[in-house]
Amino acid sequence: MGFLMGGLDAEDYDRSYGDGELIRRISVYFRPHLGTVLLVVAMVTLGSLAATATPLLIARGIDSIVSEPTMQQMLGLAALVTLLGILIWIFNFVRQKYAARAVGDVVLALREDAFRAVLRRDRSFFDEHATGRIVSRVTSDTQDFATVVTLSIELFSQIALVLVVSALMFAINWQLALITVAVGPLVVGVALGFRYLARRVMRQSQRATAEVNAVVQETVSGIAVAKNFRREAALYEDFQSTNALAYRIQLQRVAVFGSIFPLLNTLAGLATTGVVYAGGLLVFYQNVTLGEWYLFVQSLGLFFYPITAIASFWSQFQQGLAASERVFALIDAEPVITQAANVAVGRLNGDIRFEGLTFSYGRSERSSAPIVLRDFSLHISAGQALAVVGHTGAGKSSLIKLLLRFYEFQGGQLSVDGHDIRSLDLGVYRRQIGYVPQQPLLFSETVAENIRYGRPEASDDEVLAAARNLGDGSWIDDLPEGLESDVGERGARLSLGQRQLVALARVMLQNPAILLLDEATASIDPFTEAQVQAGLNVALHGRTSIVIAHRLSTVVAADRIIVMRQGQIVEQGSHDELIAQGDHYAELYSTYFRHQALDYTPWGGETAPIDTR
Repeated sequence: MGFLMGGLDAEDYDRSYGDGELIRRISVYFRPHLGTVLLVVAMVTLGSLAATATPLLIARGIDSIVSEPTMQQMLGLAALVTLLGILIWIFNFVRQKYAARAVGDVVLALREDAFRAVLRRDRSFFDEHATGRIVSRVTSDTQDFATVVTLSIELFSQIALVLVVSALMFAINWQLALITVAVGPLVVGVALGFRYLARRVMRQSQRATAEVNAVVQETVSGIAVAKNFRREAALYEDFQSTNALAYRIQLQRVAVFGSIFPLLNTLAGLATTGVVYAGGLLVFYQNVTLGEWYLFVQSLGLFFYPITAIASFWSQFQQGLAASERVFALIDAEPVITQAANVAVGRLNGDIRFEGLTFSYGRSERSSAPIVLRDFSLHISAGQALAVVGHTGAGKSSLIKLLLRFYEFQGGQLSVDGHDIRSLDLGVYRRQIGYVPQQPLLFSETVAENIRYGRPEASDDEVLAAARNLGDGSWIDDLPEGLESDVGERGARLSLGQRQLVALARVMLQNPAILLLDEATASIDPFTEAQVQAGLNVALHGRTSIVIAHRLSTVVAADRIIVMRQGQIVEQGSHDELIAQGDHYAELYSTYFRHQALDYTPWGGETAPIDTR
């Protein structure tokens, strides 16, 4: 079956759980609903007794009618059978109503735990695993988990019915009962033989669903780029191949689960044939009455159906167990970021020290991932504005990600105000850090709500003041409804410059002690840059800041500039000092920054000659 499973590898955080461990963890979700479960159990028991009493009543009625038939007996029998039918319907209705409520509550709790686990995951977790696959575990797999709960309730119902019917059959005729009961272990054994195959197939089926979700999510997220390059056909081909793989896996799942019922029903049918024949001989020789024989034949259906259901349950149960296994693996995934303590510091001054720090995007020092920072040391004094420049891949953004504790470093030390960053309370610490990425993410709310995101309790006046502090605040007037303008999905209704201004206003409202800007002005127009720079002059004042800069205005305004190459600091100083050295920074300035100077012309600083011909 390997050709069917290609491309459906497990995630690195997946793990295998035994059935016993899974059932134990599932039972934890039942405990708050013990009263509901007991009510369902009572309804199951009463329904089983009523279902068993129906053929018993009919059998006794047959014997009575055969000996002395009367209209009163027939009407009485019909009334009792009708009453039992009504009672069975009531018991089943109450059982299904409260069972559905219990299932819904349990799935709700599991989905909340799964989503809470997603929120606890490190930033590196989302870099390494496709978003669609994570979404599939939180949505599809938690819903499949309901199968376990539903089948657990159904299992108890069927077991109760088997026990009652077995007792009834032994009371009627122990020889026929032994023949019937002897077939039960054979049916269960055949079903259990499907157990491991069913678990494997269901696990692959859920991975296939997650893969389809991942492809669709990535396609929708990148549809603008795809349309720009006219790659719709290629995207459709990629989706077709993934969907075809999921289709083959689903066919295999149907083949496995569709074959067990015919096989089990065949075994039950053969047993029924033998019992009916043996019972007919006993009636012929007058060892049992006709009513007892009818009761036994009716009981066979009541016995073999739950036995078959119980046996097939173990195969279907694998669907829910495989789903719960994937959800619990997400919940149990070990974090990469670990805190040695949770020191709740007050307002930070912003004194930052990198000391002999080594970092790679692998999970450990033994990882094969390339080293991004090796024995890196840097001191940033409180209140200092530091600009970081260098070619792509020099390790600039890694400094910011480490300060934010998005990733774990493998060696050395990183401290803020003398505290090891690994000892700080992350919630308290991160509330004092303002971060603006190059591509800001806005939520599908108004501009005001996006600015208020970091401080939900902020008043409308505070939100407006934060927005007006960016330049002269005229950008707000360009919005169709001002701060109440809807930004659209991921800010799609705003220009990139407007999105960046909203992100900066959000940070300014937060009033952080440390400000981190990752190329925040790299992709905006000169007019918007002027507005942003005016706002930055306010935001940077009195705060420690690290600015990864691609704009000359930002670099020149910094107190200190460091130049990075291959994870090391190769130069540092002010703009004028570094230009005077004529080394790496001067080369970067000539290549990237010089054309942004106000006195720059493409003819080497001289006015272009005018052609009068």
